[in-house]
Amino acid sequence: MELPLLVGADGSESSLDAVDWAADAAVRHGVPLRLLHSSAEWTEEEPRPEDLTAAAAERARRRAPGVRPTTDILTEDPADALVRAGRNAFALVVGSRGRGRIAGLLLGSVGLSVAGRADCPVIVVRGGEAARRGKRGRIVLAVGDGPEDAPTTRFAFREAAARDCELHAVRAWRRPATQARKHPLIQGNPSALREREALEHVDGALRAVARDHSGVDLRMRAVEGPTRAVLLEESEGADLLVVGAHRRREHLGLQLGMVDHTVLHHADCPVALVPEHI
Repeated sequence: MELPLLVGADGSESSLDAVDWAADAAVRHGVPLRLLHSSAEWTEEEPRPEDLTAAAAERARRRAPGVRPTTDILTEDPADALVRAGRNAFALVVGSRGRGRIAGLLLGSVGLSVAGRADCPVIVVRGGEAARRGKRGRIVLAVGDGPEDAPTTRFAFREAAARDCELHAVRAWRRPATQARKHPLIQGNPSALREREALEHVDGALRAVARDHSGVDLRMRAVEGPTRAVLLEESEGADLLVVGAHRRREHLGLQLGMVDHTVLHHADCPVALVPEHI
């Protein structure tokens, strides 16, 4: 049985954007769509959970008529419910903002908790309409220091193949403040050496997966600058930014690095955070 694409549905405008994105993705990948609403407390002043999930399901059907979503309502902490359900999910999709008093944050507490704890890929839907609808024709993969054939790399290639769009594999590099003077390339053009090293790293990290996805239009780039700044700039022309998230199996709390935090809060397109267990 195929694992479902799971989306958190809390009735907020942001979660409805997530429902739209997930409905499109379910069609692209041919997987079931599951809508989950969870709340530890409910008051009569709030919309009924049954009404929220019914509205979300109807929205998904309008967005993608071939989709037949299922719905679940749980009475527990939303982040805990999504993380647990994500253990048996194709991926997990959340909006970039939540309901209630914390709705004004750049990323709601539920989305942040899920992104930092989930065992499956988490997509935080953010950015403008063109990015959310996939109109830009480009996915950006942040190439980190992970091994060849990393889950993040496989996810990015799979998504690019499903969308039939370009995949831009990007690695940021910085010129050290102090450099050895004996290396001939450093003496002649230190920036050229650092850029070449970064490109060689990208090529090595992607080679095995690229062979299995020869139809993907792959562009490899090395860009000088801080990783966070480079990725934010790259997100401005992308439909999806794919980054890795290191997960230590013995660590049970939130596991997000500074780069992850930055792109989840400020990227100009949806962000896919893919767990890499170390």
